Amino acid sequence: MLIPHKQLSPETLNNLIEEFVSRDGTDYGAEEIPLTQKTEQVLRLLQQGEIAILFDEETGSCNIVPCRELAHHGIREPYKAPP
Repeated sequence: MLIPHKQLSPETLNNLIEEFVSRDGTDYGAEEIPLTQKTEQVLRLLQQGEIAILFDEETGSCNIVPCRELAHHGIREPYKAPP
């Protein structure tokens, strides 16, 4: 199930994004990027409709995925963030 990011409180959304960007395997490259910068980048992509928050009802967990991959999760119509 898609969760529109605007339906989450700012605190919940920030916590979700911080958890996502701090997961194992999310650091790439030779240069360390600060958590705040990573969080801002993910928020910007959510606002642009490039990525979406996906809730898995079976596991009770959330993930942030590129909208182009939603079909792999059985979602036909991606949620598009309003301008």
